[in-house]
Amino acid sequence: MKWNNTDLEKYIQAKEFIDTVIIPLQPFQIGNDSNLSKEAFQREVLSIFVNEIEKELSGRILLVPEFNYLKSDIQNESEKVNVWIEELNKQPFKTIILMTFDSGWKKVENDLTGQLLWLPGIQSGDINSPEMKAIINSQVQQISELIRSYW
Repeated sequence: MKWNNTDLEKYIQAKEFIDTVIIPLQPFQIGNDSNLSKEAFQREVLSIFVNEIEKELSGRILLVPEFNYLKSDIQNESEKVNVWIEELNKQPFKTIILMTFDSGWKKVENDLTGQLLWLPGIQSGDINSPEMKAIINSQVQQISELIRSYW
């Protein structure tokens, strides 16, 4: 289920079955021109990933809005993510998964109260090419299996 009116109405009616939340962690930093294109591309790919995983595991997952953060201050950002998680824990969620391409989160992983899934990032490419779609589909299947292992 996605964070939209229709799906949230369904969530309210079936919340005892929705036990997992995915929070996409999306960096935002406009100061470094050399990384802008790469980070924008990874933002698009992560969005595709989480949407495909939500489809694959529909009925068990709530996909919440992405958490946008400044890459330069991950320690403070981890505290903010934990506030989100604390809020989500007021619902009957058993698993909260944070998904990111940013390896910087691995440094603060032990401080997080959710499960961090760091994915090696696809650096660039044509998001609409058949090859890229095949790579994404393969990784979505693998990530879905990993998420099922938390259940």
